[in-house]
Amino acid sequence: MPSVSVSMEPLVDFESFAKTPEFAQYRDERIAMILSQYVNASIWFRGLQELRQKATMPSSNRVGHADMPRKTNLPEEVHRTSARLADGRLKFYFSLRGRKGTGFWSSFEKMPRTAEFFSAYANAMVKAKPKASVISTSDVIAEFFASANFKKKKLRTQSDYRRWLSRFDEEFGPDPMKMWEIPSSRREVDKWRSKWMASPKQYDYAATVVSLFLNWAKKEAYVENHFCEGLEKLYEVDRSEIVWSPDDIRKVEALAPLWVQRILIAATETGLRVGDLVKLSRNQIEQTPSGRRIRVKTSKRGIPAFIPVTHRMGRLIDETANEQLLILTNASNLPLTTHRASEGLRQWRDKAGLGPEAIGYELRLNDARGTAATRLLREGLSLAQIAACMGWSLRTAAAMIERYAKVLPEETDEVLHILQRAKQNGS
Repeated sequence: MPSVSVSMEPLVDFESFAKTPEFAQYRDERIAMILSQYVNASIWFRGLQELRQKATMPSSNRVGHADMPRKTNLPEEVHRTSARLADGRLKFYFSLRGRKGTGFWSSFEKMPRTAEFFSAYANAMVKAKPKASVISTSDVIAEFFASANFKKKKLRTQSDYRRWLSRFDEEFGPDPMKMWEIPSSRREVDKWRSKWMASPKQYDYAATVVSLFLNWAKKEAYVENHFCEGLEKLYEVDRSEIVWSPDDIRKVEALAPLWVQRILIAATETGLRVGDLVKLSRNQIEQTPSGRRIRVKTSKRGIPAFIPVTHRMGRLIDETANEQLLILTNASNLPLTTHRASEGLRQWRDKAGLGPEAIGYELRLNDARGTAATRLLREGLSLAQIAACMGWSLRTAAAMIERYAKVLPEETDEVLHILQRAKQNGS
């Protein structure tokens, strides 16, 4: 077939040019080339006659043709996006629909009609891999992020899950979801998370998030089963014997500034986790017939808890400046972060001679919960009420108080007597 010289300049009057013999000959050459290139890649066209008909018919008569929709007049495989540039102009970008990394054209024209555009499209189709016929792990991760299950979680949890599943996606994204139904997939996950072996908490959290994701995928029928349940964990610690004794508290209070003292007092009198402590405000203090209580929706489980205000906690609340909404603040009377609260106490704990090197273990802010549970028992709360405040089971509440009493000889007789009575009352 003789070659045809076609101008590479943008075609302003496309429909007029489409009626010329030059265009018909060029079009036939291009269609023949595309058909020969794409037949093995299962990319089909509706036939030479139909393509000729659509190329020459007015755009208003093209309704109903799947591969050249009326709204865009682009081939079905072409996906168009746009972006506003700094100078205000709108630029369009073209790629193959549903295939990553296949961008082949950018232009300020919304509807390119040059031979160069169609040539770039043809080349992109030749180079592109066939569309995946199976659901990939990456596809399901995207579905999980869009699910109600993910969106109902707290923002901090969403951020953590997104970070770890993005890492998981980088490693396994292209792999089909059905891979997780194979027993050896468990070994692959262990090999992947071994990158964080030096940090046991991260190593374990990677397993937690992957298992949670695959459980969701199973529930949504993306997989029939998976083998990543109960992955081995490295981080093991028993802090049940670690509590803040009255002597420990006195040592810190003797040296620490007032804002640090208040953090420790509030922790040992309420048992609140640090995330709830830093948000504790006057609005959460309520009057009761015999005193006051703290109403809080716990940050970890999202359940309401009602904690009686002990004598010492009441004094702390009363000493808070009237114009101050938050009960606890930093040295500059500004809101505390969880990190600053824990770090501030740690610094003065060490100065008080209670560092790990001195006593053989690390006292943390959250270790005040066992101390608080015992004080709440003395205030007359039942085990069920203490368990609700702490987010523990009845058995855990009883065990924590019993351990506290045994660690501190001066508390043993009285606390164990009260605890025994509470157990006998079935509360």
